[in-house]
Amino acid sequence: MTYRQQKAIRIAGWVFLSIFLVACVGAGIAYSKREALLKTSLAKAIRKAKRDYHLDVRIGSAKFTGLSSLAFTDISVVPEERDSLARIQRVEVAVRFWPLLAGKIGLSGMTLENGLIQVVKRDSLSNIDFLLHRKRDSTAVADRPVETTQRTDLSDVAENLIDNILSKIPDDLNISNLEFRAMDDKDSLSLLTQTAVIKDEDVTSTIKLNSNQATWHVTGTADPADREYNLALYAEGQDGRPKPIELPYIEKKYKLKLQADTLRAELRDVDRSGGEFRLEGAGSVRNLRINHPAVARTDVVVSRAAIDANLFVGENYVGVDSSSTLHLGQVSARPFVKYTLKPTKIYEAQLHTDALDAQALFNSFPQGLFESLEGMQVAGKLKYDMAFQLDTSIPDSVKFNSGLTSEGFKILKMGPTDLGEINHPFVYTPYEKGKPVRDIVVGPANPDYTPLEQISPDLRNALLTSEDYNFFTHKGFNEKAFRVSIATNFKEKSFKRGASTISMQLVKNVFLNRNKTLSRKVEEILIVWLIENEHIVPKARMYEVYLNIIEWGRNIYGIGEAARYYFAKSPSDLSLGESIFLAFVVPRPKAALNWFVPGGYLQIRNVRGYFKLIGRIMARRGLTTPDSGAYGFYDVRLREGLRREVAPVDSSFQSDSLFLPDPNGEEIDNEEEGTGIGGFFRRLFKGKKSDDKRTDGDQTVQPDPSNPSPAEVAPTDTVKTRKQLRQERRERKRLEREAQKALETSQ
Repeated sequence: MTYRQQKAIRIAGWVFLSIFLVACVGAGIAYSKREALLKTSLAKAIRKAKRDYHLDVRIGSAKFTGLSSLAFTDISVVPEERDSLARIQRVEVAVRFWPLLAGKIGLSGMTLENGLIQVVKRDSLSNIDFLLHRKRDSTAVADRPVETTQRTDLSDVAENLIDNILSKIPDDLNISNLEFRAMDDKDSLSLLTQTAVIKDEDVTSTIKLNSNQATWHVTGTADPADREYNLALYAEGQDGRPKPIELPYIEKKYKLKLQADTLRAELRDVDRSGGEFRLEGAGSVRNLRINHPAVARTDVVVSRAAIDANLFVGENYVGVDSSSTLHLGQVSARPFVKYTLKPTKIYEAQLHTDALDAQALFNSFPQGLFESLEGMQVAGKLKYDMAFQLDTSIPDSVKFNSGLTSEGFKILKMGPTDLGEINHPFVYTPYEKGKPVRDIVVGPANPDYTPLEQISPDLRNALLTSEDYNFFTHKGFNEKAFRVSIATNFKEKSFKRGASTISMQLVKNVFLNRNKTLSRKVEEILIVWLIENEHIVPKARMYEVYLNIIEWGRNIYGIGEAARYYFAKSPSDLSLGESIFLAFVVPRPKAALNWFVPGGYLQIRNVRGYFKLIGRIMARRGLTTPDSGAYGFYDVRLREGLRREVAPVDSSFQSDSLFLPDPNGEEIDNEEEGTGIGGFFRRLFKGKKSDDKRTDGDQTVQPDPSNPSPAEVAPTDTVKTRKQLRQERRERKRLEREAQKALETSQ
């Protein structure tokens, strides 16, 4: 070593020694004044809580108990004019030294005794309102908002949030008698942590639910330094025997029953890479029981469900990575979910499986979810793929593809329901408000039963045009209709349009219960797939049954009854106009007579536009002869004995020639709206008020429109100028063009 090198080392040594001595002197001064500094810091924090959050914070005593440990007694936090938020008798915390040098506070130890944290809501006020009404930024200008140019990076927000939470979990924890309480005007919930201990990475805890209602235990391992956790939650009853984890408070407040034997959560890794914040973990549940009127009519039991989740957060998006795996019973799937917030909101979701053993898949269905399929025996393999994307700035461009493909799949044994039952005569029972109406024999024993070939082609074609034109070519589902339905419902911010095909309507009414639940909808989809892909029921037979059970009026079921009831005809003799009318009333059959005037003719303004539209589409597809008129509209007339039941027309209710009650509902029991043109009309005219008083001058339909009978013309209470009438007619024509364009797009 040269002389210069030795000299440099000596100089560096003296410099470091000087810095160390200065640091020691500073530390000594700080240590001697630490009590005063603590009091100053606490006073500042208390003033800030009072000023910014209107919180009255009081601390009985605060002192250092070690080099980096603090003890506090008699802490209370009370919002202004509200119930107490927190009271703690004693808490002692020890801070990690090295994170402190970097300006971060991490706890190495914590002891807490006799604490209460409560959330109280009385009427519309609660003691946590201060969290929702933070004080405005004092840098804001009085007459204009603060302008910020810095963009919020969600990955930074997530990283800071998780870091702050995990850094506050100490290596050594000892809690005794800490109660969390939630109360409102009607209910209360209490969780008393009798003990919670972290010692040498082992976790044990005992929690009392509502005094002695149940005892919960948390066990597992925790390594706060490496941020690795593996925890399990289970419960026991008053007699010490195992019992399900449940919260009666939730069941009472939301009618949602949730029970589970064991819940497990695991955190494996937290990392930041490539501009994304990532979190890797897992969760599982054993014997999960769910009961809610919107889910199923009985308890749904999931014996085992788990997820290996890889979550990611980027600058403007959050999601679940496709490397994640969902486990349900004996099968697994790979999910992908992404939600982009800026510059526009975009929702993305995918679900894919490998080729699954079909029987393993059926065995994995939660018990009580699909009643008709329980116990079904199958063979072969099934594979499912789904992809969905919705850009909220252009909802009409929504993407949705879903498919269940099979390899050597076949049904070996049916479950409780024989899906081939409708190939033979059977008894169908329609329901009204949950009660059976009457039994209907679907077969030759019923004199009103009509084979498909004996039903007027005009009726068959008109109903297919309005309800499900591609019925004979699709395999039970219309993905394009699904996409249109998603876009429509998103734009309307409510359920305005469904996407059920005739296959789905038939399955729902023949095979399933009448409870409007999520499980029934999924079961409906599965049964349709089985019937269509396994060719259990021919298409022609499905349509024949559909036409013979569909409701067409009050206690009028099937085309045989409908043709006789309205027109005193057999189904084979129905004209084009009568057929289009019967297609028109399918969505709201009980209102069928409302569209007639006392003379037995149809109202022009409310029905004729529909006839023209359906007729033109049928003509364009070669299903009928082109007609310059209204495709049989003027020929429709009720049978004489039924005309006396027609109520006089209330002209104040009328709007225009395309105002329809629900001209294209998709389902027999009228739950949803259809995949044809009706949904468009409903969206177009939803919310029209009865006092619009729009009219085109024609009040009723007559055999000779140029010479109407005064007795059959409904009175009007508003006189309009010719200019107003011309404007309204132009508007109606514009709406007709839009309706026809929408139909062409949807079909």
